Amino acid sequence: MSDTHNSKSQIRLPLLLAAAVVLGIWIGSSFSFPGVNSKYSASIQKFTQLMDYIEHDYVDSVDTEELLEESISQMLDKLDPHTIYIPPQDRELAESQLRASFDGIGVEFNLLRDTLYVVTPLAGGPSEKAGILAGDKIIKVDGENIAGIGMDNNQVFNLLRGPRGTEVVITVLRKGEDELLDFNLIRNAIPQYSVDAGYMIDDEVGYIKVNKFAENTYAEFKSALENLKEQGMQKLILDLQNNGGGYMSAAIGISDELLSDGKLIVSQKGQGSKYDSEARATKRGIFEEGPVTVLMNEGSASASEIVAGALQDNDRALIIGRRSFGKGLVQLPFDLKDGSELRMTIARYYTPSGRSIQKPYSEGEEAYASDYYQRFVSGELFSQDSVHFNEDLAYETTSGRTVYGGGGIMPDYFVPLDTTYATAYVNRLFSSNSVKEFTLDYRDNHKYLNDWDFEKFNKEFEVTEDMLNQVIEIGKTNGVRFREREYNKSKAFLVFLIKAQLARDIYDDNAFYKIYNQTNEVYNQAVLLFQNPSLLKDKSNSLLLQKR
Repeated sequence: MSDTHNSKSQIRLPLLLAAAVVLGIWIGSSFSFPGVNSKYSASIQKFTQLMDYIEHDYVDSVDTEELLEESISQMLDKLDPHTIYIPPQDRELAESQLRASFDGIGVEFNLLRDTLYVVTPLAGGPSEKAGILAGDKIIKVDGENIAGIGMDNNQVFNLLRGPRGTEVVITVLRKGEDELLDFNLIRNAIPQYSVDAGYMIDDEVGYIKVNKFAENTYAEFKSALENLKEQGMQKLILDLQNNGGGYMSAAIGISDELLSDGKLIVSQKGQGSKYDSEARATKRGIFEEGPVTVLMNEGSASASEIVAGALQDNDRALIIGRRSFGKGLVQLPFDLKDGSELRMTIARYYTPSGRSIQKPYSEGEEAYASDYYQRFVSGELFSQDSVHFNEDLAYETTSGRTVYGGGGIMPDYFVPLDTTYATAYVNRLFSSNSVKEFTLDYRDNHKYLNDWDFEKFNKEFEVTEDMLNQVIEIGKTNGVRFREREYNKSKAFLVFLIKAQLARDIYDDNAFYKIYNQTNEVYNQAVLLFQNPSLLKDKSNSLLLQKR
């Protein structure tokens, strides 16, 4: 008799398939819906019996808890790409991404060469009050060494965050100090911001960059809008590029500030009428009349598309950039008894003209996830003529302009992806934190820059050849092999990025975007169109850029 031993994948596959069949019943029984227990009691008993057999009688040892977790995910993959299961251990971090604040020590950090580097202590936070400085390296947390052990960002979050009022001891290595320094910190609420920038481009045009739609996004946006109006803003550029979305309520609030009373913003429809609703502009907004452009690209999704769709369909704004991601599904969180969470799609949302912008997902998760690649190889990112819409999904805005459903929001003015300076080499320099490592060191070693205001920095500071060579050498240390041809192609772009990152380290995010946006082709096109609306061939689109 031969002795065989099954691999883990051979063990798991048949078990996962069997368990996935009945796991939906188990999840359903966790909700307090009338009649669920009696309806599924026989199947639940069968599932319990199945798990008992696996636990006690299967030929090999099996972690049934792990089996359950994997089976849930496999089952949900059969629904839509945005219905997901979040295990208990991941739930806190997932939820914290969209909160207005989290409890922690209050530092912006970076993992550089396996060391936790303080980029800046957040204003008013425990770290700033205790005297932790930008450039400090956190070596220990509560006496436990964390340097050089291969920690990832999630592990760092788990160490530094914790319940408000709890104490944590941070040990840092500070440049110029011979000994390690200990700081006793009391964790407190730390604000998170989703409006990255808000500044005047010239005497008339204001710019607001929103990176996500979180708990406090609407309040942040409203504050930025009021501030720009006080500075004389008459025209607005709202930048939603690479904004993956978030809370629908934040999208509705932002749209309400730009649309007149009674205008439809968004509607949603689910199975039956339980989740059907619509949202309209309900009050006088801060900026209902000045011209607006919205910047979007293939990374703009969900709540970003709600805002863009509402403004486009109501002929309130001109959308500039490339076709958005195409997420038109609404998720609702359901708590499970063990502390895990099911985020389940409960409705589709529709723009004011009645279109759904959800892209197809019938071909499976892999095809759905590779959509960006398909857009790249098809030429869509470089030519508007490569984008094809189903004429059966044509709708009209309030003025009669044609818009399409079925897969993202198509801009009114298309801007091709500029790959002139893009190379894998520069991408690797950034992903390895080599540029960040250089700018932080440069800032700390050139204190005179703290006496410059941003205007002086922007006009007079130059990135030298020596600085570029230092970045190259740091890259080599971090495993990024120098590629001369790619470097020469990207050199001008790299200069901008180094200067922008250094400006952020010295000043703030506004400073970063004022420099970085000089290389942003969508942003530059929006500014150009505001200055020369006659460049638009469509007269109705041109009118959107005139004063109303």
